[in-house]
Amino acid sequence: MSGNRIARPVTGVLLGAVLGVAELLFLAVAALAAPIPALRPAAARGLARLTALERARLSRWLGHEAARHDSGYAYLAARAALGVLGGYVWASVLFLSVLLLAGGTWDLIWGDSEPVPLELPGVKIVTSGGALGITAGLALLAVLVPLLWAAVALDRRLAAHFLGPAGEELMRRRIAELTETRSGIVKAVDDERRRIERDLHDGVQQRGVALAMLLGRARHSLDGKPGASASAAELVAQACGESRQLLDELRSVAWRIYPTALDELGLRAALAGVAERAGVPVTVHHNLTGRPASEIETALYFVAREAITNAVKHAGAHDILVVLTEDERTVNVAISDDGNGGADPSGGGLSGLARRVLALDGTFTVDSPPGGPTRIAATLPKAPPCG
Repeated sequence: MSGNRIARPVTGVLLGAVLGVAELLFLAVAALAAPIPALRPAAARGLARLTALERARLSRWLGHEAARHDSGYAYLAARAALGVLGGYVWASVLFLSVLLLAGGTWDLIWGDSEPVPLELPGVKIVTSGGALGITAGLALLAVLVPLLWAAVALDRRLAAHFLGPAGEELMRRRIAELTETRSGIVKAVDDERRRIERDLHDGVQQRGVALAMLLGRARHSLDGKPGASASAAELVAQACGESRQLLDELRSVAWRIYPTALDELGLRAALAGVAERAGVPVTVHHNLTGRPASEIETALYFVAREAITNAVKHAGAHDILVVLTEDERTVNVAISDDGNGGADPSGGGLSGLARRVLALDGTFTVDSPPGGPTRIAATLPKAPPCG
Protein backbone atom coordinates (compact mmCIF):
# COMPACT_ATOMS: atom_id res chain seq x y z
CA MET A 1 0.00 0.00 0.00
CA SER A 2 1.60 3.28 -1.10
CA GLY A 3 2.27 6.15 1.29
CA ASN A 4 0.14 8.49 -0.80
CA ARG A 5 -2.80 6.12 -0.57
CA ILE A 6 -2.56 6.31 3.24
CA ALA A 7 -1.67 10.01 3.50
CA ARG A 8 -4.66 11.25 1.53
CA PRO A 9 -7.38 9.58 3.63
CA VAL A 10 -5.50 10.41 6.84
CA THR A 11 -5.44 14.07 5.83
CA GLY A 12 -9.10 13.89 4.83
CA VAL A 13 -10.15 12.38 8.17
CA LEU A 14 -8.12 14.88 10.21
CA LEU A 15 -9.48 17.82 8.20
CA GLY A 16 -12.93 16.33 8.67
CA ALA A 17 -12.42 16.40 12.44
CA VAL A 18 -11.37 20.06 12.33
CA LEU A 19 -14.33 20.93 10.10
CA GLY A 20 -16.60 18.94 12.41
CA VAL A 21 -15.68 21.19 15.34
CA ALA A 22 -16.27 24.29 13.19
CA GLU A 23 -19.62 22.88 12.02
CA LEU A 24 -20.74 22.17 15.58
CA LEU A 25 -19.96 25.75 16.56
CA PHE A 26 -21.73 27.06 13.46
CA LEU A 27 -24.83 24.96 14.13
CA ALA A 28 -25.01 26.24 17.69
CA VAL A 29 -24.75 29.86 16.50
CA ALA A 30 -27.24 29.24 13.67
CA ALA A 31 -29.74 27.76 16.14
CA LEU A 32 -29.50 30.88 18.29
CA ALA A 33 -29.79 33.14 15.21
CA ALA A 34 -32.76 31.28 13.69
CA PRO A 35 -35.45 33.36 15.50
CA ILE A 36 -33.86 36.60 14.21
CA PRO A 37 -34.83 37.23 10.55
CA ALA A 38 -31.97 39.67 9.97
CA LEU A 39 -29.37 36.97 10.74
CA ARG A 40 -30.83 34.27 8.51
CA PRO A 41 -29.02 35.39 5.31
CA ALA A 42 -25.69 35.26 7.15
CA ALA A 43 -26.51 31.77 8.40
CA ALA A 44 -27.37 30.67 4.86
CA ARG A 45 -24.05 32.00 3.59
CA GLY A 46 -22.21 30.17 6.36
CA LEU A 47 -24.05 26.96 5.49
CA ALA A 48 -23.09 27.33 1.82
CA ARG A 49 -19.43 27.97 2.66
CA LEU A 50 -19.12 25.01 5.01
CA THR A 51 -20.85 22.75 2.49
CA ALA A 52 -18.42 23.97 -0.20
CA LEU A 53 -15.48 23.19 2.11
CA GLU A 54 -16.85 19.70 2.69
CA ARG A 55 -17.26 19.17 -1.06
CA ALA A 56 -13.66 20.28 -1.61
CA ARG A 57 -12.38 17.98 1.18
CA LEU A 58 -14.34 15.03 -0.20
CA SER A 59 -13.06 15.63 -3.71
CA ARG A 60 -9.43 16.41 -2.87
CA TRP A 61 -8.70 13.88 -0.15
CA LEU A 62 -11.41 11.18 -0.24
CA GLY A 63 -12.09 10.91 -4.00
CA HIS A 64 -15.83 11.58 -3.80
CA GLU A 65 -17.38 14.00 -6.30
CA ALA A 66 -20.69 15.10 -4.81
CA ALA A 67 -23.54 15.76 -7.23
CA ARG A 68 -25.37 18.50 -5.32
CA HIS A 69 -24.04 21.77 -3.92
CA ASP A 70 -26.56 22.32 -1.13
CA SER A 71 -28.06 19.84 1.32
CA GLY A 72 -29.37 21.98 4.19
CA TYR A 73 -28.49 21.73 7.84
CA ALA A 74 -29.11 17.98 8.09
CA TYR A 75 -25.85 17.09 6.35
CA LEU A 76 -23.79 19.49 8.47
CA ALA A 77 -25.31 18.09 11.68
CA ALA A 78 -24.55 14.49 10.69
CA ARG A 79 -21.13 15.42 9.30
CA ALA A 80 -20.20 17.34 12.46
CA ALA A 81 -21.12 14.39 14.68
CA LEU A 82 -19.19 11.95 12.50
CA GLY A 83 -16.20 14.25 12.10
CA VAL A 84 -15.81 15.01 15.80
CA LEU A 85 -16.46 11.45 16.97
CA GLY A 86 -14.38 9.80 14.23
CA GLY A 87 -11.54 12.28 14.61
CA TYR A 88 -11.53 11.87 18.39
CA VAL A 89 -11.41 8.05 18.22
CA TRP A 90 -8.75 8.02 15.52
CA ALA A 91 -6.60 10.69 17.19
CA SER A 92 -6.93 8.98 20.60
CA VAL A 93 -5.82 5.61 19.25
CA LEU A 94 -2.93 7.26 17.39
CA PHE A 95 -1.84 9.21 20.47
CA LEU A 96 -2.03 6.12 22.69
CA SER A 97 -0.06 4.00 20.22
CA VAL A 98 2.66 6.65 19.91
CA LEU A 99 2.77 7.01 23.69
CA LEU A 100 3.17 3.26 24.19
CA LEU A 101 5.83 2.98 21.48
CA ALA A 102 7.79 5.92 22.87
CA GLY A 103 7.56 4.71 26.46
CA GLY A 104 8.50 1.15 25.57
CA THR A 105 11.46 2.28 23.49
CA TRP A 106 12.64 4.56 26.31
CA ASP A 107 12.49 1.73 28.81
CA LEU A 108 14.42 -0.64 26.57
CA ILE A 109 17.11 1.94 25.74
CA TRP A 110 17.74 3.10 29.32
CA GLY A 111 17.29 -0.32 30.90
CA ASP A 112 14.66 0.82 33.37
CA SER A 113 12.10 -1.69 32.17
CA GLU A 114 10.69 -3.94 34.87
CA PRO A 115 9.77 -7.60 34.29
CA VAL A 116 6.08 -8.21 33.68
CA PRO A 117 4.69 -11.73 34.15
CA LEU A 118 1.99 -12.83 31.69
CA GLU A 119 -0.08 -15.88 32.54
CA LEU A 120 -1.91 -17.43 29.60
CA PRO A 121 -3.85 -20.72 29.65
CA GLY A 122 -1.13 -23.33 30.06
CA VAL A 123 1.66 -20.82 29.41
CA LYS A 124 3.50 -18.41 31.69
CA ILE A 125 5.62 -15.69 30.08
CA VAL A 126 7.83 -13.09 31.74
CA THR A 127 8.54 -10.06 29.56
CA SER A 128 9.66 -6.51 30.11
CA GLY A 129 7.43 -3.47 30.35
CA GLY A 130 9.24 -1.88 27.41
CA ALA A 131 8.63 -4.85 25.12
CA LEU A 132 5.03 -5.01 26.23
CA GLY A 133 4.56 -1.30 25.52
CA ILE A 134 6.07 -1.61 22.03
CA THR A 135 3.90 -4.64 21.27
CA ALA A 136 0.74 -2.86 22.42
CA GLY A 137 1.70 0.24 20.44
CA LEU A 138 2.24 -1.76 17.25
CA ALA A 139 -1.09 -3.54 17.79
CA LEU A 140 -2.90 -0.21 18.13
CA LEU A 141 -1.15 1.07 14.99
CA ALA A 142 -2.49 -1.97 13.15
CA VAL A 143 -6.00 -1.12 14.41
CA LEU A 144 -5.62 2.40 13.00
CA VAL A 145 -5.79 1.17 9.38
CA PRO A 146 -9.29 -0.43 9.56
CA LEU A 147 -10.44 2.51 11.68
CA LEU A 148 -9.21 4.87 8.97
CA TRP A 149 -11.02 3.04 6.15
CA ALA A 150 -14.17 2.77 8.26
CA ALA A 151 -14.14 6.54 8.83
CA VAL A 152 -13.58 7.17 5.11
CA ALA A 153 -16.38 4.77 4.12
CA LEU A 154 -18.82 6.39 6.55
CA ASP A 155 -17.85 9.84 5.30
CA ARG A 156 -18.46 8.84 1.67
CA ARG A 157 -21.76 7.12 2.50
CA LEU A 158 -22.96 10.21 4.36
CA ALA A 159 -22.00 12.45 1.45
CA ALA A 160 -23.69 10.12 -1.06
CA HIS A 161 -26.89 10.20 1.00
CA PHE A 162 -27.09 13.98 1.43
CA LEU A 163 -25.05 15.36 -1.50
CA GLY A 164 -25.63 12.70 -4.13
CA PRO A 165 -23.46 9.90 -5.50
CA ALA A 166 -19.90 10.16 -6.67
CA GLY A 167 -18.95 10.69 -10.30
CA GLU A 168 -18.28 6.99 -10.95
CA GLU A 169 -21.68 6.00 -9.58
CA LEU A 170 -23.37 8.71 -11.65
CA MET A 171 -21.56 7.40 -14.72
CA ARG A 172 -22.66 3.82 -13.99
CA ARG A 173 -26.26 4.94 -13.59
CA ARG A 174 -26.11 6.98 -16.79
CA ILE A 175 -24.63 4.06 -18.74
CA ALA A 176 -27.38 1.76 -17.45
CA GLU A 177 -30.00 4.35 -18.35
CA LEU A 178 -28.63 4.84 -21.87
CA THR A 179 -28.37 1.09 -22.43
CA GLU A 180 -31.97 0.58 -21.36
CA THR A 181 -33.13 3.56 -23.45
CA ARG A 182 -31.23 2.33 -26.50
CA SER A 183 -32.81 -1.11 -26.21
CA GLY A 184 -36.20 0.54 -25.72
CA ILE A 185 -35.81 2.52 -28.94
CA VAL A 186 -35.21 -0.69 -30.90
CA LYS A 187 -38.31 -2.21 -29.33
CA ALA A 188 -40.33 0.92 -30.08
CA VAL A 189 -39.26 0.81 -33.75
CA ASP A 190 -40.35 -2.81 -34.00
CA ASP A 191 -43.67 -2.01 -32.34
CA GLU A 192 -44.19 0.81 -34.83
CA ARG A 193 -43.46 -1.57 -37.70
CA ARG A 194 -46.10 -3.93 -36.36
CA ARG A 195 -48.61 -1.10 -36.13
CA ILE A 196 -47.95 0.04 -39.72
CA GLU A 197 -48.29 -3.53 -40.97
CA ARG A 198 -51.64 -3.88 -39.18
CA ASP A 199 -52.85 -0.56 -40.58
CA LEU A 200 -51.91 -1.60 -44.10
CA HIS A 201 -53.48 -5.02 -43.69
CA ASP A 202 -56.67 -3.95 -41.94
CA GLY A 203 -57.18 -0.58 -43.64
CA VAL A 204 -55.62 0.18 -47.02
CA GLN A 205 -55.40 -3.42 -48.14
CA GLN A 206 -59.05 -4.13 -47.30
CA ARG A 207 -60.16 -1.08 -49.26
CA GLY A 208 -58.07 -2.29 -52.18
CA VAL A 209 -59.79 -5.67 -51.99
CA ALA A 210 -63.20 -3.99 -51.96
CA LEU A 211 -62.22 -1.86 -54.97
CA ALA A 212 -61.04 -4.94 -56.89
CA MET A 213 -64.32 -6.72 -56.14
CA LEU A 214 -66.38 -3.73 -57.32
CA LEU A 215 -64.37 -3.43 -60.52
CA GLY A 216 -64.73 -7.15 -61.12
CA ARG A 217 -68.48 -6.93 -60.74
CA ALA A 218 -68.58 -3.94 -63.10
CA ARG A 219 -66.50 -5.81 -65.66
CA HIS A 220 -68.75 -8.86 -65.53
CA SER A 221 -71.83 -6.68 -65.89
CA LEU A 222 -70.36 -5.08 -69.03
CA ASP A 223 -69.23 -8.36 -70.61
CA GLY A 224 -71.71 -9.46 -73.26
CA LYS A 225 -74.16 -6.66 -72.55
CA PRO A 226 -75.63 -5.26 -75.79
CA GLY A 227 -74.69 -1.67 -76.39
CA ALA A 228 -71.88 -1.65 -73.84
CA SER A 229 -69.12 0.70 -74.81
CA ALA A 230 -65.93 -1.09 -75.86
CA SER A 231 -63.83 1.73 -74.48
CA ALA A 232 -65.66 1.58 -71.12
CA ALA A 233 -65.15 -2.16 -70.91
CA GLU A 234 -61.46 -1.73 -71.71
CA LEU A 235 -61.02 0.96 -69.06
CA VAL A 236 -62.72 -1.21 -66.45
CA ALA A 237 -60.46 -4.11 -67.41
CA GLN A 238 -57.38 -1.90 -67.04
CA ALA A 239 -58.60 -0.60 -63.68
CA CYS A 240 -59.21 -4.17 -62.52
CA GLY A 241 -55.65 -5.14 -63.48
CA GLU A 242 -54.22 -2.08 -61.75
CA SER A 243 -56.17 -2.89 -58.56
CA ARG A 244 -54.73 -6.41 -58.50
CA GLN A 245 -51.24 -5.02 -58.96
CA LEU A 246 -51.91 -2.51 -56.18
CA LEU A 247 -52.94 -5.34 -53.85
CA ASP A 248 -49.81 -7.32 -54.68
CA GLU A 249 -47.61 -4.31 -53.97
CA LEU A 250 -49.43 -3.55 -50.71
CA ARG A 251 -48.95 -7.13 -49.54
CA SER A 252 -45.27 -6.92 -50.46
CA VAL A 253 -44.82 -3.60 -48.63
CA ALA A 254 -46.62 -4.89 -45.54
CA TRP A 255 -44.48 -8.01 -45.56
CA ARG A 256 -41.27 -5.99 -45.91
CA ILE A 257 -42.23 -3.65 -43.05
CA TYR A 258 -42.94 -6.48 -40.62
CA PRO A 259 -43.91 -10.09 -41.35
CA THR A 260 -46.81 -11.26 -39.20
CA ALA A 261 -45.43 -14.80 -39.50
CA LEU A 262 -42.51 -13.75 -37.27
CA ASP A 263 -44.81 -13.09 -34.32
CA GLU A 264 -47.32 -15.84 -35.06
CA LEU A 265 -45.11 -18.73 -36.21
CA GLY A 266 -41.56 -17.74 -35.26
CA LEU A 267 -38.25 -17.16 -36.97
CA ARG A 268 -38.12 -20.46 -38.84
CA ALA A 269 -41.43 -19.82 -40.65
CA ALA A 270 -40.60 -16.16 -41.35
CA LEU A 271 -37.25 -17.06 -42.95
CA ALA A 272 -38.96 -19.79 -44.95
CA GLY A 273 -41.20 -17.08 -46.39
CA VAL A 274 -38.15 -15.00 -47.27
CA ALA A 275 -36.57 -18.00 -48.99
CA GLU A 276 -39.72 -18.61 -51.05
CA ARG A 277 -39.82 -15.01 -52.27
CA ALA A 278 -36.09 -14.71 -52.95
CA GLY A 279 -36.19 -16.03 -56.53
CA VAL A 280 -32.97 -18.05 -56.06
CA PRO A 281 -32.27 -21.17 -53.97
CA VAL A 282 -32.00 -20.24 -50.29
CA THR A 283 -31.12 -22.92 -47.72
CA VAL A 284 -31.94 -22.20 -44.07
CA HIS A 285 -30.37 -24.24 -41.26
CA HIS A 286 -32.33 -23.40 -38.09
CA ASN A 287 -30.41 -24.80 -35.09
CA LEU A 288 -32.07 -22.84 -32.27
CA THR A 289 -33.67 -24.86 -29.47
CA GLY A 290 -36.19 -22.16 -28.57
CA ARG A 291 -37.37 -18.69 -29.53
CA PRO A 292 -35.10 -15.81 -28.49
CA ALA A 293 -36.48 -12.62 -26.97
CA SER A 294 -38.70 -10.62 -29.32
CA GLU A 295 -36.14 -7.86 -30.03
CA ILE A 296 -33.38 -10.42 -30.66
CA GLU A 297 -35.57 -12.56 -32.91
CA THR A 298 -36.59 -9.51 -34.94
CA ALA A 299 -32.96 -8.42 -35.36
CA LEU A 300 -31.96 -11.91 -36.56
CA TYR A 301 -34.81 -11.86 -39.08
CA PHE A 302 -33.95 -8.47 -40.55
CA VAL A 303 -30.23 -9.30 -40.77
CA ALA A 304 -31.01 -12.47 -42.72
CA ARG A 305 -33.64 -10.82 -44.91
CA GLU A 306 -31.51 -7.81 -45.82
CA ALA A 307 -28.51 -10.02 -46.59
CA ILE A 308 -30.62 -12.25 -48.85
CA THR A 309 -32.16 -9.24 -50.61
CA ASN A 310 -28.73 -7.67 -51.23
CA ALA A 311 -27.31 -10.96 -52.51
CA VAL A 312 -30.13 -11.30 -55.05
CA LYS A 313 -30.42 -7.66 -56.16
CA HIS A 314 -26.82 -6.45 -56.12
CA ALA A 315 -24.48 -9.46 -56.09
CA GLY A 316 -26.18 -11.72 -58.63
CA ALA A 317 -26.04 -14.68 -56.24
CA HIS A 318 -27.32 -18.08 -57.38
CA ASP A 319 -27.12 -19.89 -54.06
CA ILE A 320 -27.58 -18.54 -50.52
CA LEU A 321 -27.04 -20.28 -47.19
CA VAL A 322 -28.47 -19.07 -43.85
CA VAL A 323 -27.22 -20.73 -40.64
CA LEU A 324 -28.66 -20.03 -37.19
CA THR A 325 -26.73 -21.32 -34.16
CA GLU A 326 -26.61 -20.65 -30.42
CA ASP A 327 -24.57 -21.23 -27.29
CA GLU A 328 -25.30 -20.63 -23.62
CA ARG A 329 -25.49 -16.84 -23.87
CA THR A 330 -25.70 -15.83 -27.54
CA VAL A 331 -27.50 -16.56 -30.79
CA ASN A 332 -25.78 -16.25 -34.16
CA VAL A 333 -26.86 -15.86 -37.75
CA ALA A 334 -24.50 -16.18 -40.74
CA ILE A 335 -25.55 -15.61 -44.36
CA SER A 336 -23.24 -16.73 -47.17
CA ASP A 337 -23.73 -16.36 -50.91
CA ASP A 338 -21.82 -17.08 -54.13
CA GLY A 339 -22.38 -13.63 -55.62
CA ASN A 340 -19.99 -11.01 -56.93
CA GLY A 341 -19.09 -9.61 -53.51
CA GLY A 342 -18.07 -6.02 -52.93
CA ALA A 343 -20.83 -5.28 -50.39
CA ASP A 344 -20.28 -1.90 -48.70
CA PRO A 345 -20.73 -2.11 -44.89
CA SER A 346 -21.33 1.65 -44.79
CA GLY A 347 -24.26 1.43 -47.21
CA GLY A 348 -27.73 2.32 -46.01
CA GLY A 349 -29.06 -1.21 -45.56
CA LEU A 350 -26.02 -2.82 -43.94
CA SER A 351 -25.18 0.18 -41.74
CA GLY A 352 -28.76 0.20 -40.49
CA LEU A 353 -28.47 -3.48 -39.61
CA ALA A 354 -25.18 -2.81 -37.82
CA ARG A 355 -26.80 -0.06 -35.71
CA ARG A 356 -29.70 -2.34 -34.83
CA VAL A 357 -27.36 -5.16 -33.77
CA LEU A 358 -25.02 -2.86 -31.82
CA ALA A 359 -28.00 -1.31 -30.03
CA LEU A 360 -28.71 -4.77 -28.62
CA ASP A 361 -25.08 -5.25 -27.47
CA GLY A 362 -24.32 -7.55 -30.41
CA THR A 363 -21.60 -7.73 -33.05
CA PHE A 364 -22.04 -7.37 -36.80
CA THR A 365 -19.46 -8.29 -39.46
CA VAL A 366 -19.39 -8.10 -43.25
CA ASP A 367 -16.78 -10.03 -45.26
CA SER A 368 -17.33 -9.33 -48.95
CA PRO A 369 -14.19 -9.13 -51.09
CA PRO A 370 -14.59 -8.13 -54.75
CA GLY A 371 -15.54 -11.20 -56.74
CA GLY A 372 -17.10 -12.85 -53.69
CA PRO A 373 -18.09 -14.79 -51.83
CA THR A 374 -19.92 -12.68 -49.23
CA ARG A 375 -20.48 -13.61 -45.61
CA ILE A 376 -22.57 -11.47 -43.25
CA ALA A 377 -22.79 -12.50 -39.60
CA ALA A 378 -24.38 -11.19 -36.42
CA THR A 379 -24.02 -12.36 -32.83
CA LEU A 380 -26.61 -11.23 -30.29
CA PRO A 381 -27.27 -11.96 -26.61
CA LYS A 382 -30.24 -14.23 -25.93
CA ALA A 383 -31.79 -11.52 -23.75
CA PRO A 384 -31.78 -7.81 -24.67
CA PRO A 385 -29.68 -5.44 -22.51
CA CYS A 386 -31.44 -4.47 -19.26
CA GLY A 387 -34.24 -6.73 -20.33
